[in-house]
Amino acid sequence: MVTLTKAEEKIMKLLWELKKGFIKDIIEKMPDPKPPYNSVSTIVRVLVKKEIVGFNKYGGTYEYYPLISKDEYRKSQLGSLVKGYFNNSLSQVVNFFSENKNLKIDEVNEAIKMLEELKKQQNG
Repeated sequence: MVTLTKAEEKIMKLLWELKKGFIKDIIEKMPDPKPPYNSVSTIVRVLVKKEIVGFNKYGGTYEYYPLISKDEYRKSQLGSLVKGYFNNSLSQVVNFFSENKNLKIDEVNEAIKMLEELKKQQNG
């Protein structure tokens, strides 16, 4: 899976939200000041080349849609982050977050619950 630039990621977030749309639909969802049509169109064409966005052609207009889900992309990016920065080690990730004093106890308890569930699943 490829990594997206910040601009590409912004467009993808909008396409995931829209499910499908024309360039004008994407621009409408963007905050002011809105970028030029050609800029958004160029980024979308790059996403098509990267095979992350597909399209339907209606005469001279194109309707675009995501070829990957937000969840697929998120998993891929998180996996790359853990592999690249934490030596593919869950304990290093947990240690990194445990050093963050802003963790809420509810979040810690939820993480513990999730890890306990994972342990049960793996032990069968």
